[in-house]
Amino acid sequence: MVSKTLDYARELIRRPSVTPEDEGCQDWMIEKLEALGFQCETLWFEEVRNLWARRGNGGPLFVFAGHTDVVPTGEREEWTHDPFAPTIDGDLLYGRGAADMKGSIAAMLAAVEDFVAAHPDHDGSIGFLITADEEGPSVNGTVKVVEYLQGRDEAIDYCLVGEPSSTNTVGDVIKNGRRGSLGAVLTVKGIQGHVAYPHLARNPVHQATPALAELAAEEWDQGNDFFPATSFQISNIQAGTGATNVIPGHCRVLFNFRFSTELTEAILRQRTEAILDKHGLDYDLQWTLSGQPFLTDRGALVDATVAAIRQETGRDAELSTAGGTSDGRFIAPTGAQVVELGPVNATIHKVDEHTSISELDILTGIYRQVLENLLG
Repeated sequence: MVSKTLDYARELIRRPSVTPEDEGCQDWMIEKLEALGFQCETLWFEEVRNLWARRGNGGPLFVFAGHTDVVPTGEREEWTHDPFAPTIDGDLLYGRGAADMKGSIAAMLAAVEDFVAAHPDHDGSIGFLITADEEGPSVNGTVKVVEYLQGRDEAIDYCLVGEPSSTNTVGDVIKNGRRGSLGAVLTVKGIQGHVAYPHLARNPVHQATPALAELAAEEWDQGNDFFPATSFQISNIQAGTGATNVIPGHCRVLFNFRFSTELTEAILRQRTEAILDKHGLDYDLQWTLSGQPFLTDRGALVDATVAAIRQETGRDAELSTAGGTSDGRFIAPTGAQVVELGPVNATIHKVDEHTSISELDILTGIYRQVLENLLG
């Protein structure tokens, strides 16, 4: 017998919603949610479609957050199965978004249907915050919906983001925080010239290299009980005309910090610029803050989620802040408690992305139990 969660996951996967497109995913969700008594609002911010749905008026407000957009498939011929034709092979469901994160959305919907059927007059309110701009720039999605809600004093108390948090089996890891992300484009200015006449030129690559080596070797912090040490990584270096006999006129370097709560954005910028200045570089530096670090310590949401996993699987989940950024970074600063819990992340963004069908059903049970623990 095909489970409701599997049915819903396949319905979502077959819609080719490559970011920032939605391809009808949210319309399909609205039909399901309105049947449960949710008030649904479609929120457009430029080209991005977002969904805010709420059932109930009182507090606390518990929100499932997620995204209907997926990353591009890459070369279609490298896939064993059509990425937008959900395919079952044993206990595995193949398709783009199966793990990130249409499987989670399917489990959320199925869990809420079951919970509302058992508790039509449940405590508090249940919400869905769904965007089609998580895998892209993330500028017209969750961040804008949160601003919209704040503008009318609608506060989220608890938020469960369906990002694929699990490592080996569903529910083994809960993300209760994320590191901050600070990126930069560094342009070191030199003087272009002929390689045979270096005294008439200034090579920005030669000048930048010692400074970059010092930045890479710097110990920014030692982390803390919740976060690993801050990481500095160079992601790209570009220079030159392509000719071997031309000294480049500038060198462009892209780098990124993933930083803990031990540091602030301002401190990282100050320390970086001090190192660049020490090396006497003529440079331009453009910074982009993608998100501040956040942490949800033990409390009502974390405890309810840990308990739900134990109740459904018998497993004690690990709390972790590892990994990249998520839309939780936009929700946590409002004062909401935020956790991330979803399928195993081994195949996300890869060719032949897939998830375990039986674990999607377990995830549905965990989501419902979280609701039971907080609103039942």
